[in-house]
Amino acid sequence: MLLLLPPSETKRHGGVDGTMLDLSLLSHPCLTGQRRVVLSAMRKLSRNLATMSAALRLGPGQRDELIRNRELRSSATLPAIERYTGVLYDALNAPTLSVVAREFARHSIQIHSAMFGLVGADDPIPAYRLSHNSRLPDVSLRRTWQPPISAILGARDGLILDLRSEAYVELGPVPGGNSFFLRVVAEGPDGRKRALNHFNKKGKGLFARAVASAGIEHSTVESLLDWAASSGIRLEPGEPGELLLTV
Repeated sequence: MLLLLPPSETKRHGGVDGTMLDLSLLSHPCLTGQRRVVLSAMRKLSRNLATMSAALRLGPGQRDELIRNRELRSSATLPAIERYTGVLYDALNAPTLSVVAREFARHSIQIHSAMFGLVGADDPIPAYRLSHNSRLPDVSLRRTWQPPISAILGARDGLILDLRSEAYVELGPVPGGNSFFLRVVAEGPDGRKRALNHFNKKGKGLFARAVASAGIEHSTVESLLDWAASSGIRLEPGEPGELLLTV
């Protein structure tokens, strides 16, 4: 089973003393070439802070975000699942996961980064700022990431549950098969279900935490649905290829 998570715009500062980015330590070595291309483009962009600020759509008060990108190769790293912050990752709260849940996350959770492609939960990465719609010199993130990431996901056996935003899905769609996009909804007084925005992220984070804490490697969507029902989680089939999580 694989849970695909989106990244977050916000990142935790700092890292483990004595560490720095080492591409050989990241999951999916087949993405090393693309990672080098993106890092090289970011290094080129970082030469001029004003240009980088415009390309990344950052304001005057976000200078620290720009400096992070200048220090990508030398700054300390953290496990990816701890590097990201924000609503989803606050709800997931990786540092408080049990040993068993953290081991499940190591094997079964991956995060789709605009900078590094697919990374494992424990892959050591530095803080950075790059979004799915950022503009890098002479590099299209969509053309860079979409073919190899789709190939990786298409070759994977077992159930894939896609918790990414639709924008990140475009950077690497999961080919047809045993994969499902998770859509978070709320049920109104009239019984109709509507998509959520802010609480969408919290719902995904809590759901990912529950799956990791249970530690069950579901091989089929039926197994996942049975577990959710027994755990008081409102998960049900939606449109073809989708699951609805009601919060």
